[in-house]
Amino acid sequence: MRETVGELVRRLRLARGWSQQRLAEALAQAAPERIPPTRNDVSRWEIGTRSPREWLPFLAQVLEVPRELLEAAKAVKSPEPAPHVLTVADFLPDGDLLAPLHSRTGRRIGAGQVADLGQRVHGLRLADDVVYGKDLIGPALRELRAAVKLYREGTHTDAVGHELLRAIGELAQIAGWVASDAGEHAEAERIYRLGMSAAHAAGDEVLSGNVAGSLAYQWSNTGRAGDAVDLARAALDSAGSDAPPKARALYLDRVAWAHTRAGQDRPAMAALGEAGDALAEDSAGTESPSYLYWMDAGELQVMEARVYTELRRPLRAVPLLTDVLGRYDASHARELALYLSWLAVAYADANEPEAAAGTASRMLALGQSGSERTAERTRIVLDRLRAFRDVPEVTELLAS
Repeated sequence: MRETVGELVRRLRLARGWSQQRLAEALAQAAPERIPPTRNDVSRWEIGTRSPREWLPFLAQVLEVPRELLEAAKAVKSPEPAPHVLTVADFLPDGDLLAPLHSRTGRRIGAGQVADLGQRVHGLRLADDVVYGKDLIGPALRELRAAVKLYREGTHTDAVGHELLRAIGELAQIAGWVASDAGEHAEAERIYRLGMSAAHAAGDEVLSGNVAGSLAYQWSNTGRAGDAVDLARAALDSAGSDAPPKARALYLDRVAWAHTRAGQDRPAMAALGEAGDALAEDSAGTESPSYLYWMDAGELQVMEARVYTELRRPLRAVPLLTDVLGRYDASHARELALYLSWLAVAYADANEPEAAAGTASRMLALGQSGSERTAERTRIVLDRLRAFRDVPEVTELLAS
């Protein structure tokens, strides 16, 4: 079967080792008088949802093939499209937020600067373990703006550019997480979409899935459970079966939570089981991205307990959460407060209001002024306990 023009462009692009972003940049340089195409334009040409007709001569120039070859391919009819399956690309921003400036006047960027940026990203991630979002959002956003400016204005090789895009993707994931913890959900979504775009342009679908999963998690918790299921599933599918076990476990963790928040018990429990199977494949010899350092059996146990709590199965949730809290590092006050909030709700569902009040008191003692996540969980716990307002321990708690 002859190739369509989209299939031909994709094959020629991959033969050169170019990303869709790199092809868009080359076209912009070849036709400086035109409005430059974006990576999304290239993606649409390749999947056949849009024709590159006015760009054919420039495609021929940058891909170094006769224009007639592209014209012939343009005449080939695309087969009937299969039912559309959502991918991470469906959730990327329409505008190209990472388009390099046409006249770059910044300094030459080398591998050393990228390595320094990577260290700062890791430092920010470690800071998020112990610092609330409202206290960390300023530094996180400054780092992200600086990284994007470095990529857009600096000069660098393709290899360094790809590493910069990966660093921006990682930075956007943690900055989006921080913004979400600060209650800045619209800002967090913009940051996450930027990170997905950067990771996608770098050809790193594992990282793209990690960022997409974070956005799906936010949607799960902010009333968009249906969208969260679609995005979490797309992240899992886009990364593919070759993704590291820890990454697949994390994607499935997000899938489970999205289904839980959508009230879909069976797929939620199935995803949890698959997450456990994926993590069981991890071994000392398995290489995972450094940003997945926190993903382990304990984290899955926490999600399992949360799912059971949300599904009103406290007899399963309470033992899991009690075990986790018995092993948890008290220096991570935010996570400790969040886990205590789930345990308090589980106790309330088990008709143990005294235990629920005692657990809630421990949670409140940790404070939550800098984290919207813990503030929201506090509201949920106190609302749940009002059904037991006649119990002395609950009465005292609600009056404090």
